[in-house]
Amino acid sequence: MLFVIKIIGKNIQKQFFSLMKFKLYWRKSSFKKDLNSASLLLSEIDKYKPFNFLEVGVYQGVTSRNVCEKLNQIHNKNFKFFGIDLFESTSQDIDKKEMTVKHNKISNPLKYLLYNVILKKDLNSLESVQRLLNKFRQNVKLLKGSSITELQNIDLSLIDFVFLDGGHSYETVKSDLKILINKLKKNKIIICDDYDQVNYGVKKAVDELSGKVTEIKNLNNRLVKIVT
Repeated sequence: MLFVIKIIGKNIQKQFFSLMKFKLYWRKSSFKKDLNSASLLLSEIDKYKPFNFLEVGVYQGVTSRNVCEKLNQIHNKNFKFFGIDLFESTSQDIDKKEMTVKHNKISNPLKYLLYNVILKKDLNSLESVQRLLNKFRQNVKLLKGSSITELQNIDLSLIDFVFLDGGHSYETVKSDLKILINKLKKNKIIICDDYDQVNYGVKKAVDELSGKVTEIKNLNNRLVKIVT
């Protein structure tokens, strides 16, 4: 009997961790070498159970897909996901200013062969991300453009949870946070990525909010949570 209980317990534990596992979907993701932070983001979503989620900086859609899977697990299709991105490969000048990596070429030879030669698809494109999120097409709205423009096209008073990982220059992060904090309702959640990157503007922009929001809390070195 004890043996059976142990087996059942292990199966439940296995199912739990499989639900929490962050998947890469054979695409580029800044979480690829830091799955602990990725899992931490998903656990915060599990904690707050938001119905309306906004991601600024969708990139190739890997985090978006994982978030949608988690929201669907919690709410069974009763959720909304909004994503903002330029949805195109950017110049090295823009990448340098905003500390992004969209101009980087695919280094994996098999991926390069599949996407660049056989399929001839740009993984940064809106169409490519839409295909990745097609399972949740009734729940997802993607907006193509800069955050300073597209944040004005969303009713932010309805948003419960924001993952901010767009441009990383101080000016861009400060602008994004100012818009979000002014328009989100009280006690909503913003998680900023790359707080630990000394050359980025995230830390400075976030630290300047001290005393102006309900709470600022480091989830780990990389992720910081703001409660409006």
